[in-house]
Amino acid sequence: MSILKSLFIFVLAGLCEIGGGYLIWQCLKEDKPWWYGIAGGIILALYGIVATWQTNNFGRVYATYGGIFIVMALIWAWKVNNFKPDKYDIIGAAIALIGACIIIYTPRK
Repeated sequence: MSILKSLFIFVLAGLCEIGGGYLIWQCLKEDKPWWYGIAGGIILALYGIVATWQTNNFGRVYATYGGIFIVMALIWAWKVNNFKPDKYDIIGAAIALIGACIIIYTPRK
């Protein structure tokens, strides 16, 4: 699988997990309608399906996804919740992303 296709799948999975979790959060913590929670649950289930589209094994895919999720969660918080990441958030996310890319994209024999 090409790196670009793989990254696209990771980003799509991240949007499903963060978006679904966000909708459930809104329902339970911010008094949004019940259907936010239902929609969030469905979107979270889609995350589980999208992640299986990766061609690597489960352990590497989920380890890599963890690093990508960190970056995406900070971007979501910044753009959706007006959270301003500080330099330590950015440094930590960069380290996690570098580690994630090493795990999944390093050629192995």
